[in-house]
Amino acid sequence: MLYLSTRGHPERKRFCEILLEGLAPDGGLYLPEAYPQVDGETLARWRRVLADEGYAALAFEVLSLYIDDIPADDLRALCRKTYTAEVFGTKEIVPLKRLEEGVYLEALSNGPTLAFKDMAMQLLGNLFEYELGRRGEQLNILGATSGDTGSAAEYAMRGKQGVRVFMLSPHGRMSPFQQAQMFSLQDANIHNIAVEGVFDDCQDIVKAVSNDLAFKRQYKIGTVNSINWARLLAQVVYYFAGYFQATTSNDQKVSFCVPSGNFGNVCAGHVARQMGLPIDRLIVATNENDVLDEFFRTGTYRVRGSADTYETSSPSMDISKASNFERFVFDLLGRDAGRTRALFGEQLAREGRFDLGSEPVFAEASARYGFVSGKSTHADR
Repeated sequence: MLYLSTRGHPERKRFCEILLEGLAPDGGLYLPEAYPQVDGETLARWRRVLADEGYAALAFEVLSLYIDDIPADDLRALCRKTYTAEVFGTKEIVPLKRLEEGVYLEALSNGPTLAFKDMAMQLLGNLFEYELGRRGEQLNILGATSGDTGSAAEYAMRGKQGVRVFMLSPHGRMSPFQQAQMFSLQDANIHNIAVEGVFDDCQDIVKAVSNDLAFKRQYKIGTVNSINWARLLAQVVYYFAGYFQATTSNDQKVSFCVPSGNFGNVCAGHVARQMGLPIDRLIVATNENDVLDEFFRTGTYRVRGSADTYETSSPSMDISKASNFERFVFDLLGRDAGRTRALFGEQLAREGRFDLGSEPVFAEASARYGFVSGKSTHADR
């Protein structure tokens, strides 16, 4: 499996190379050259795997389609080490709860920090330690958080050999619980840095460092934010697990409603749908910081500055620059890297917005890719 940049850099790389790298050299995000396709026979087999062998075995099945530079036995062992009842509090890992007829809640927050980010971060910590040990190298992880990414990353990386974490967070804009989770850690390889501003300011610093190739290579800097493909890939697994628990037949379709800020979680659903998982709709649910809802309603993607980013009762979603959105737009544009580079690398930096609403391709966001959206306010919540 080879990976390409959404902005057209000619070099293709394998999984373990992009695992430690983060952004592509041209500032783009990595995606596989093509999404592996899952047919009905494979879905039926994976349904049995989840029922008979559990979540870790399903994770191996999904991940092995994308990771061919880690021996199968090692990858299977990493999945088993990651997804345990001891870490996630239940043998189902992502149990499904029925709320009413046809409506279910998939529990993704049973990990060490009680955030869905644990689902990917726990695997990422083990992948980092494995690959760095194999290479005899060290990695300095620079991350940005509005709350849940930081605590999940730090609890996944604490004590890991060869890894040091430097986590940027917006001063005074995290929940007290998540701030306490992060700032109370005393592990020698964990470092917290508060930034005056909002999450997007922190993320801009991470992206600027990631785009400075010489600096990044000199200081061996990697990322754990969802711009790292490995983070997003790990999240694809629980869409399959949720589907298998909610249905009895692969002829059934389901829709997933996903709280969204940085577009990483729902982008994993997009990947699962592209692979062939029978997903009807992907519902992008935002708070008052509704940059994504605005796009899916109008075709206009308009980032906000710090002054226009609301501080809400759901601070982990107080994001006005959706870092993973470029991956979806790349697919929406027929994988046109030149157009993607012009929109995200040039026009967005110059004008702070772009508009696809008048283009025929915009209709495909819903008709072909299944996306719809909505937002809630504090009063709604």
